Amino acid sequence: MAYERSNPKTKKALKELVATGKAYAFQPGGLFPLATGKTVIEGPHFPKPHRWYASVEVDDDGRIVRVIS
Repeated sequence: MAYERSNPKTKKALKELVATGKAYAFQPGGLFPLATGKTVIEGPHFPKPHRWYASVEVDDDGRIVRVIS
């Protein structure tokens, strides 16, 4: 599962961050590289419990360009 680097607390906060162009996804652990295109992210990060999930579109640089759902 992937996450957003700045750790937004809500999906609404994620959408606002994507609108600014400063949202970047990452895959912890490095076992599976983050794929370009559609992926799923969750938040907030560990140690807090995950409260939201989102389908997003990621470009070649790991930038989240669109929240799909």
